Amino acid sequence: MTIMGIITSVTLFLTLSIFFDWFGIREKEGNYVPMIVLANFISVIFYLIALGGLAVWKTWVPKVLLVNLIFLIGGFIGLFLHIYLGGLYEEKTIGAMVFRISLAAVFWGASLLIGRKPKTKYNEINREK
Repeated sequence: MTIMGIITSVTLFLTLSIFFDWFGIREKEGNYVPMIVLANFISVIFYLIALGGLAVWKTWVPKVLLVNLIFLIGGFIGLFLHIYLGGLYEEKTIGAMVFRISLAAVFWGASLLIGRKPKTKYNEINREK
């Protein structure tokens, strides 16, 4: 949960920095793809919802993270369409999206495991009574 919080915070900061050109980050990013920046921002919203759900052990967290994963894959497909149509982009954007999608898959898988623990403990407590 801590790692997801850190990644979410960094992504939110960088995304807003590109949107509002804070600290000259927009220029440092070079040929950024606005669609990918927007996809990252929406992904941050999914992560914030999931973090809130994890904090109170909600069982719907894996569903939110799966939707996020599918959304990021859709953004990646959109990036390739953008590239195919001759749009400007940075090579590092492809690597960053592969990293984000991989991390989203890990977070989703971890949420499946974490989400099962309270149910097991609850069932074990009820069986003992």
